[in-house]
Amino acid sequence: MLAKYLVCIFLLFLFASCTTKGEQETGKVLPNIIVIVADDLGWKDVGFHNSEIKTPTLDKMAKEGVVFDRFYVHSVCSPTRASLLTGRVPSRFGIYAPLGDEPAFPKETMTIARLLKQKGYETAISGKWHLGAVPEARPLNYGFDSSYGYLRGQIDPITHLYKNGNKTWHRNDELLDEEGHATDLISKESIRFIEKSREKSKPFFLYIAYSVPHYPLDEAEEWVNEYSETIKNESRQKFAASVTHMDYSIGQVFAALRKTGMDKNTVTLFLSDNGGQKSWYPKTEYGGKFESNDVLGNNLPLRDWKTSLYDGALRVPALLYWPGKVTHKVIKECVNVADIFPTLAYLAGVKASEDMNIEGINFWPAIEGQELPENRIMYWRTNNSFAIKIGDWKLIHHGENFEDGNYELYNTILDPNEENNVAVEHHEKVQELRNEIEHQMAMDKPAKPEASM
Repeated sequence: MLAKYLVCIFLLFLFASCTTKGEQETGKVLPNIIVIVADDLGWKDVGFHNSEIKTPTLDKMAKEGVVFDRFYVHSVCSPTRASLLTGRVPSRFGIYAPLGDEPAFPKETMTIARLLKQKGYETAISGKWHLGAVPEARPLNYGFDSSYGYLRGQIDPITHLYKNGNKTWHRNDELLDEEGHATDLISKESIRFIEKSREKSKPFFLYIAYSVPHYPLDEAEEWVNEYSETIKNESRQKFAASVTHMDYSIGQVFAALRKTGMDKNTVTLFLSDNGGQKSWYPKTEYGGKFESNDVLGNNLPLRDWKTSLYDGALRVPALLYWPGKVTHKVIKECVNVADIFPTLAYLAGVKASEDMNIEGINFWPAIEGQELPENRIMYWRTNNSFAIKIGDWKLIHHGENFEDGNYELYNTILDPNEENNVAVEHHEKVQELRNEIEHQMAMDKPAKPEASM
């Protein structure tokens, strides 16, 4: 009897050992996860895309980690952030544009923060929320253990006030007043969260959402002076200063990881929420405090600016960094912001259930050298336009009424900068993609109220 008992114990031990080894081999050891989102950072606003802007931290990430050459988001901030957190197309929630105060999601929505929390992660957000400002719409209601930063879409980086003068800075969903530059405060809170005491076995998920380089910009001379000789336009100087300030702050976050010995078990994903903004001409916003900016971001060689459905708005700088676990490579295949949810779930050893209706795909196989689906569907919707991308082809429809308006068709491989509309030559392809837009529209919800003064 004793012999049988010992054999059972041995088999259980062997099974447990094999299970642990198997999880390690498939990359499902629970890592810490950091997602960093810049606000309105254009394609050519980073050093690793040959910008005049200095981004040594991001350049190091690009040199040692994974560079996503075709990473797609949405044309403005709220839709991208909604897709990141839910793994779904934002129009499924009626999110077509920057949101106002009302909640972006139903209360029971499964966000990546909520999913990771259920897996045992400690979850936090530091920075921009922009998915609802009323109390029931704030981060703690959607899976975050702690929250800090600002609730609305844009702020004065020094006073932290919204464009109409309303307060929006908060800690744990409660408004407060605090001194300091938003970039510094968001970074200090991130570092505090990393360095706080917790069980070594408890992983964390940290969502860092910077306010820059979105206007209005207000940077100290030490950052602006970096560009006094290399950039002549004063607006562009301020923009560049804000990016370099953010890059330095991201470096401080990595320093905290090294200090605590957690850098080798932390995977970091960096992206912009949309492409760069061309300019800004304020009128009454912020009480008239800020001057106009005639030059802000740079999306070249991609076409157009934030808010459009051309790639200048949709295709953004994006990186993945995991020292000691991931080596340098460039992913040429298309990746979408909705893919972040299923990929992080995979890394945490969680399989999304069917009732979550996840529309993104796990992109980790591409990092391991495998191929992603070639003809995947990407769909975008604003209040006055639609776009669909399947494989190499992208169709853009301009006009609030889908039955009217006009179409543009581009082959994104042969014409990556969308210079040659070939809709007339490829009528059948236009019809095929148009049918798919109608199919996607049928799954959308009516538009939520936009932000206003």
